[in-house]
Amino acid sequence: MSIDSGNEVIIGFPMSSPVSPLALPFPAMPTIDGVECRIARAGYKDWGRCDLTFITLAEGTAVAGITTRSTCPSPEVELCRAHLNAGRARALIVNAGNANAFSGARGRDAVAGIVGMAAAYCGCAEEEVFVSSTGVIGVPLPQDKAQAGLAVAFSAPPCSWEDAARTISTTDTFPKGAVAQAVVGGVTVNLVGIIKGSGMIAPDMATMLGYIFTDAAVSPAFLQHCLNMANPGSFGSITVDSDTSTSDTVLAFATGKAGNAPLTSADDAGADAFAAAFADLCRQLAHLVVRDGEGATKFIEIQVSGAISDTSARKIAFSIANSPLVKTAIAGEDANWGRVVMAVGKAGEPADRDKLAIRFGTTLVAANGVVVEGYDEHPVAAHLKGSDIDIGVDLGLGQGRATVWTCDLTHGYISINADYRS
Repeated sequence: MSIDSGNEVIIGFPMSSPVSPLALPFPAMPTIDGVECRIARAGYKDWGRCDLTFITLAEGTAVAGITTRSTCPSPEVELCRAHLNAGRARALIVNAGNANAFSGARGRDAVAGIVGMAAAYCGCAEEEVFVSSTGVIGVPLPQDKAQAGLAVAFSAPPCSWEDAARTISTTDTFPKGAVAQAVVGGVTVNLVGIIKGSGMIAPDMATMLGYIFTDAAVSPAFLQHCLNMANPGSFGSITVDSDTSTSDTVLAFATGKAGNAPLTSADDAGADAFAAAFADLCRQLAHLVVRDGEGATKFIEIQVSGAISDTSARKIAFSIANSPLVKTAIAGEDANWGRVVMAVGKAGEPADRDKLAIRFGTTLVAANGVVVEGYDEHPVAAHLKGSDIDIGVDLGLGQGRATVWTCDLTHGYISINADYRS
């Protein structure tokens, strides 16, 4: 595909290479009535690809969102937080290659400039324009490039979801999208999502940048409820490297064009189906981020049960998922379950060594604080040679449980991040 940037033709949207061995193909995604995507090349980095995404939304579109809890957020995050109070959206701008975080007044002025441009173009209030930026921290968003790129996007032809997913990316190796459907009061509604994220993933709310679009008629309050309920078991349950971004944002938009009776609370007919589809979409998107973890070769699911509470189980699961020793052992396909014991013990949560059980795949390797009698490492070694790894821990103390997803830690992660600004 070629796109006329105004001065030159940009062919394709090259991603980082090589593509993750855990990559999934981009799905067939329906258009969402009331949503149009356009892309352009602002030139935030010296790369031959589009790096600005401009999405327009029908009048009356509801919006909900969650943002990073980092105490050093970008101006874009602060703007999204403020604009979410209005509950309505007409436009979204996403800049790739520059996070515009820790950028002072210049960064804030750059955001204000493109918000004003987009609001004038759409004929809407500035509070209905949302902006995200991702990339290098500490460099102000170049206002001239941002405004010139946005001007090009205004006149660009509509693009596909896959083009938009590629354009919002930075170190990602493949475009990420997901789709779901629900029946609400006899009306089929569509939900689609695109997301970017590969490193700096240990969200204290969500993940890098994710955007969900639906044609369902949903009130802003109920849309926010669905996002809040879906987050803990999706975006809030993944980690690549234990680092939380200054820019993490997930936004959901509902255009209301499907024609269903508006959903305003969990008691409405079809609300359960919509919320379930929404949660499924969020889970799909979160898994895609882990599958593109920088340098990843293994997708790892960690299930913790038998904890004193779900909160305790979650802390233990993240202790395992974020352990460099656990992650490197899995990268090396080493059945070193002692490292899992270590990670449980360091979590700072109640655990009894003599009640602990550990499973790799379907094979129980330790129980009651010791290796199981007649333990055969061969099936565990065979499991670790696969791309999808399953680790289970049962503390034997209570009913608390949690599931967390992560990836292994390889030399590839170091190579990507050592040269990130180059």
